Amino acid sequence: MAEIRRKLATLDPIWSRIRDEADAAVAKEPLLGGLVHSSVLHHTSLEAALTYRLALKLASGEMSEQLIREIADEALAEDPSISDAARADIVAVFERDPACHRMIQPLLYFKGFQAIQAYRVGHWLWKQGRHDMAYFFQMRVSETFGVDIHPAARIGKGIMIDHAHSIVIGETAIVGDNVSMLHSVTLGGTGKEEEDRHPKIGCGVLIGAGAKVLGNIKVGNCSRIAAGSVVLEDVPPKMTVAGVPARIVGEVKCDQPSMAMDQLFGHSSAP
Repeated sequence: MAEIRRKLATLDPIWSRIRDEADAAVAKEPLLGGLVHSSVLHHTSLEAALTYRLALKLASGEMSEQLIREIADEALAEDPSISDAARADIVAVFERDPACHRMIQPLLYFKGFQAIQAYRVGHWLWKQGRHDMAYFFQMRVSETFGVDIHPAARIGKGIMIDHAHSIVIGETAIVGDNVSMLHSVTLGGTGKEEEDRHPKIGCGVLIGAGAKVLGNIKVGNCSRIAAGSVVLEDVPPKMTVAGVPARIVGEVKCDQPSMAMDQLFGHSSAP
């Protein structure tokens, strides 16, 4: 068994760490043994644990756990980038969320992480032309997690959504890698326009709680949007914007604000 665990740690250090944390969690809180065993320790890979967890959360009287898990298993088997993104998302949450102390937490408890992984399955379905099933996943993610992401939206990896309540991401939105956003963020349109109508968020962007980014506009790499802002125009790279409507209030001094999670205006200087 020790040799198996050693090889597992070499091949997949994130999954190995999650299993070690699962063992410790059961030892510390035996009453959670059933949850931890069924969600982590009964599985041989992060992929298997993830699809089990998603099926458990998304199942309803309209579709069984078994069917949802079969769909999710197929998605992860056909598209390895989903698994890669899940690992990057776990690391993002662990490194950026001060309430996350173990890598097992996003998998078991954090609805932002779980919602993004379910979206990724829905996005795979959308690309396969299975639009009705993709809409079903969108509906269940919204009902279960309070996160409404259109399955056609394109979202990168290393995503951290803190608290994740009332997140809305529209059909033609694009979100780059290593983006962090807090609760009640909207990446939406400005009316009844069709075609390409939603924001394009660059890499390394930090979006504060309650911010609304509306229309087919670009938010440059490593920029920062203050909480409660309404962004209606393009944001240049490495700039902080704030207000209603949002205006540039300073230059971002760190390399990636999404990693630093620093939302204090005093840490920027006017351009």
